[in-house]
Amino acid sequence: MADKKSSSLLTPSDCVLALIDYQPQMSFGVQSHPRLAALNNAVTLAKTAKLFKVPCILTTVAKSFSGEMLPEVQAVFPDQKPIDRTTMNSWEDKNFRNAVLKTGRKKLVLAGWWTEVCACFPAVQAVQEGFDVYVPTDACGDISHEAHERAVQRMVQAGVVPMTSFQFMYELQRDWARSETYDGCIEIQEAHSDYGIGIRYGKALLGANAGEANH
Repeated sequence: MADKKSSSLLTPSDCVLALIDYQPQMSFGVQSHPRLAALNNAVTLAKTAKLFKVPCILTTVAKSFSGEMLPEVQAVFPDQKPIDRTTMNSWEDKNFRNAVLKTGRKKLVLAGWWTEVCACFPAVQAVQEGFDVYVPTDACGDISHEAHERAVQRMVQAGVVPMTSFQFMYELQRDWARSETYDGCIEIQEAHSDYGIGIRYGKALLGANAGEANH
């Protein structure tokens, strides 16, 4: 049974985000989700972390073969160099693990391609080391639907909390009266969510304050 503390809501000051192996070669194997949808959700996570000033760790595996971090993700943090690894399990790479530890935060949000390795392995190990781990499963993807689902089940059994990419954003915002991040949340929704279509339409009909009317 998962520790009760893992069910507490995330805040911008207590979590760290890791985006793992969003690379061209890894994308070819993603069959459980539409690739662009999963990538869109990863970008949502990245933009949310940047908006709320949550530390974000980028990592790649064997980039000489698998390619650089996809530009959609890298563009959110243009000056950040991803940690390149040889290990399939990022938690077994000392540079990645040290980067997480250096933040001093014990709530780890992570997503990556593929779910059964890049998300599952570090998530399970981090739980064993006392971290509260959250995985936005809609930003992950695997070689088959079954591979993705079995990986999610395995993580949940180990104590990982599954969530979605926009749930991460909503959980950090929580109150639309938080004006310092309100506009940023609306911009992320407009760019990356189906609901954003409604926001844009509302603005066209009602003007700039339509977003406020929707909440």
